[in-house]
Amino acid sequence: MTSLVTVSVFPARIEADLARGALEAAGIYSVISADDAGQQNPGLVYSSGVAVLVRAEDLASARQILNEDPGPESQPSRT
Repeated sequence: MTSLVTVSVFPARIEADLARGALEAAGIYSVISADDAGQQNPGLVYSSGVAVLVRAEDLASARQILNEDPGPESQPSRT
């Protein structure tokens, strides 16, 4: 059985969803863990945050992906 470890904790679910999307786009399995009563009471998240978990063997790669700076070339042009 593969154990899951926390790669990051976010203050809001949308941020965790974006991180999970980035990880899954890179082929890294991830899940979200939030104590928000099954999304029925999102205000509960503010006390503990929303965790993104990955397989232990994917932790280093996941951290690298989540810490990447997209850089100015990925920003929309303002001209």
